[in-house]
Amino acid sequence: MTVHFIGAGPGAADLVTLRAARIIAAAPVCLYAGALVPRELLDTAPAGARLVDTADLDLDQITAELVAAHEAGLDVARLHSGDPSVYSAMAEQMRRLDAHGVPYDVVPGVPAFAAAAASLKRELTVPGVGQTVILTRTSARSTPMPPGEDLATLGASRATLVLHLAVQRIAELVPELLPHYGADCPVAVVARASRDDELILRGTLADIAGQVQDAGVKRTAVVIVGAVLTAGEFPDSHLYSTTRCRTQA
Repeated sequence: MTVHFIGAGPGAADLVTLRAARIIAAAPVCLYAGALVPRELLDTAPAGARLVDTADLDLDQITAELVAAHEAGLDVARLHSGDPSVYSAMAEQMRRLDAHGVPYDVVPGVPAFAAAAASLKRELTVPGVGQTVILTRTSARSTPMPPGEDLATLGASRATLVLHLAVQRIAELVPELLPHYGADCPVAVVARASRDDELILRGTLADIAGQVQDAGVKRTAVVIVGAVLTAGEFPDSHLYSTTRCRTQA
């Protein structure tokens, strides 16, 4: 028996890997976050499968479900939105499973920031403009950020910044970014990336907070800050350059 931690993608039911789809279709137990994981994914679960919405469960209750399945000899598809390597709370579940001797593996998924970039039709690493992407979040009611990971510190790099779980506080965050990026720095907010009700807002640090407020965006959104969002004049990459030596040594 194995617990499969599965990246269920950003929202569109067909943005999952073939491996994930195969596991879901065979798993007799499926745990999922109801507010974030598309219901269509569960339609492929076996008839009679135990489907558990974890939205209102705490860590102890989730662990109990996983351990009970293990004791019954049943495989589990544990669905997390996006990719489980980022902001999934997978690590704490793994720690509990290790303590109980329950085996598990991980199936990667499409992360929200990648889906947002796809919707924007933008590469986040543009030659000569930006080659570093910082994935981060902010603290409000969530776990405090570690020392040195505040926006004022991270923003000093002027790297492309991707903010998760931050759209509700965007008016508070803009002043922290202005000293490093400037008021005219491009910003995009992508809410519900890849879903039918996806919403894209484009602006600058000067006006994005007002756009978010006017649109009523409060959750399930990614904020991207950086010059790569509007870059038009930049050198071609060396990868496909005519000057690149392509002969094998």
